[in-house]
Amino acid sequence: MCGICGFTGKLPDSKDVLTRMMDRIKHRGPDSAGQYITEKAAWGFRRLSIIDLDHGSQPMFNEDNSIVIVFNGEIYNYQTLREALIAKGHVFRNNSDTEVLVHGYEEYGTDLPKHCRGMFAFMIYDTKKDIAFGARDYFGVKPFYYSVIDGNLVFGSEIKSILEYPGYEKQVNTEALEEYLTFQYSVLPETFFKGIFKLAPAHSILFKDGKVTIERYWEPDFDIDENVDFDTLVDKIDAQMNESVQAHMISDVEVGSLLSSGIDSSYIATVSKADKTFTVGFDYDKFNEISYAKDLSEKIGTKNFSKLISEEEYWSVLPEIQYYMDEPLADASCVALYFVDKTAAEHVKVVLSGEGADEFFGGYNIYHEPISLQGYQKLPAGLRRLIGRLAETLLPEGVRGRSFLMRGALPVEKRFIGNAKRFSVKERKRILKNATPAKAPWKLTRPYYDKVRHLDDTTKMQYIDMNFWLIGDILLKGDKMSMRHSLECRVPFLDKEVYALAKTIPTKYKLAGGTTKYALRKAAERHIPEATAMKKKLGFPVPITLWLREDKYYNQVREAFTGPSAQLFFNTGELVKMLDAHKKGKLDNSKKIWVVYMFLMWYDVYFVREEVSYE
Repeated sequence: MCGICGFTGKLPDSKDVLTRMMDRIKHRGPDSAGQYITEKAAWGFRRLSIIDLDHGSQPMFNEDNSIVIVFNGEIYNYQTLREALIAKGHVFRNNSDTEVLVHGYEEYGTDLPKHCRGMFAFMIYDTKKDIAFGARDYFGVKPFYYSVIDGNLVFGSEIKSILEYPGYEKQVNTEALEEYLTFQYSVLPETFFKGIFKLAPAHSILFKDGKVTIERYWEPDFDIDENVDFDTLVDKIDAQMNESVQAHMISDVEVGSLLSSGIDSSYIATVSKADKTFTVGFDYDKFNEISYAKDLSEKIGTKNFSKLISEEEYWSVLPEIQYYMDEPLADASCVALYFVDKTAAEHVKVVLSGEGADEFFGGYNIYHEPISLQGYQKLPAGLRRLIGRLAETLLPEGVRGRSFLMRGALPVEKRFIGNAKRFSVKERKRILKNATPAKAPWKLTRPYYDKVRHLDDTTKMQYIDMNFWLIGDILLKGDKMSMRHSLECRVPFLDKEVYALAKTIPTKYKLAGGTTKYALRKAAERHIPEATAMKKKLGFPVPITLWLREDKYYNQVREAFTGPSAQLFFNTGELVKMLDAHKKGKLDNSKKIWVVYMFLMWYDVYFVREEVSYE
C-alpha cells in the first residue's frame, strides 16, 4: 500500500515539484520514497512496506529500464501471474507484486488489468512508445486522480498532490457542489476542483501525444441462477469467502481485522483468525458497539482493542478529516473510521474490513422497498402519481406515510439514486445562491439503469449502489481514513472471484423472511453465533441528531451557516431556517445540515486557510 504521483513532460524544477507532490501524501507511505525523473516524465512514490520488505521499493523497472511503474495496492494473484510470466521467459529480480505488473505489461500490454485480482491504481511509463498507461481496480478500492495541465498529464493517489503542480489554479466546481447536496458525496467524474478528474473503477487511462484516452476494461453484470439449490449456494459462498479471506491475508507483516457488531466484519474476523481486532463506539449506549465486539472476540480467541470516542474528540477532528478526504463527504461515520483506523495503526500495518458485502449480497434495509411497495404499485401509474403529488403538497414533511406515498408513486429508476438522498432538486435550488448546469440526479443514474432494465428492482438498486454509493462514499472514506494513519485496509468481499458468485444469487435468497443478506448470513452462521449472523444492519450509528440540538453545536453550525463562505454559495436565511427547525424538534434535518456543514468545512480547509498541514 503506497501513494503515487507524477507528471509527464519536464519542468525547470521537476525534482522540487515532484518532491512537494510526494510530501503531500507522505502519510500513505512513510517507510521510504523513490523518484524517476527524465526529460519525458517524473514519477513519484511513497512506500508503506507490506510485501517483499527488502526489495519492493519503487519506481520499479523491467530488465532494460524501458518500462517504469509506480503502483498503489495489492495484487492477490501475483504469485500465480509470476509463475505464468516466468514460463513465458520473463526474468524477475524480486518477489514483489509490483514487478509482476511490470512484466505483465510487457506480456499483455494494455490488457494487463484484466489479468489482475486485487486492489490497485498504477501508472506505467513506456519509454519506447513514449506513452503513459494506468488503471484503477475493478470496484474502486484504490483512488486515482488526474488532470491535464499545460499539455502534461498530472496524476496522484490524492488530489492534494496535483494541487502542488505549477499552473493549476484552484477553483470550486459548483456543478459538483449541487450534485453533492443530493448524493452527500462527489458524484461527477470531475471533482470539486475544476479540471481535476477521478478515473472510474475498472477503467484504464492512456496518455499519448498530449491526449487522454479512457477505456473500460471490465464491467459488472448479473447472471442470476433462479434454480440454484439454497444449501449448495451457501456452501459455495462460505468456500469462496474463506478463499478470498486467505488471499487477502498474504503479507510479510501482521494482519488484523476491524470489528463492529455486524455480520460482515464478524464473519471476516472469525474466518481470518486474526490475532487482533479493533472497534470504536460513542459514549452513548445506543451508539456503542464495543461490548458486542469484545464478546465475539472472546468467543473466537482474538484480542480486541477498542476506543470510546467523546463528542469533543468527534467535533475536533472534522477539519482534519475533510483535509484527508480531498473532497467534501457528509458521511458522519467517517469519524468512527478515523478513530478505529488510528487505533489499529498503533498495533498493525494491515487490517481486513467488511465493505462491499451489502452491495454484493443485498444487505441494505432499503432493498426491501420493492417488496413493501408491491401492493401500492398495483394501482394505475397515473393514480399513483396523483396520490404522490397530493401527499407532497398536503402532508407536512415528517408526517408518517408521506414518503411512502411519494416514493411509491415513482418507478425505481426515479426514486432510487443510491443509499443516500439528501436534498431534492427543488430544495437544493432553493438554498443555492447561484444556478449551475447540474442535472437531476435520476439523469446521472439513468445510463446505469438502462444496462439492467431486464432485472428485478432490488437487483437494479444493488447495481446503482455498486456504481455510485460504494465508490463515492464507502470506499472513499475507507481508503482515505486508513491511509491517513498509514494503515492498509483490505476488503475481501470486494474481490472479483467473490463477485463472480454473488452475481448469480437470486433475490429470493438475498432477501428472505424480512432478512437482508440471507444467504450470506447462513454462510456466516457456520462460524459466528446465530445472534450475530442474524443481527439487523445498523450501519455505524452516530448521535449527530442529538448533538445538533445542543446549544454548543447548534451555535457552532449557525456561525458557519451565516459566515462569509456560506454567503458565497448559499441563501443563508434558508440554511438557518433548516437548522432552527431541527433545533426545535420540528423535523430531523440533521443529514441535510451535515451535508452543508461538511462542504463549508472542506471549503475552509482548502480555500480559506492559507496553509494547512496535519502531517
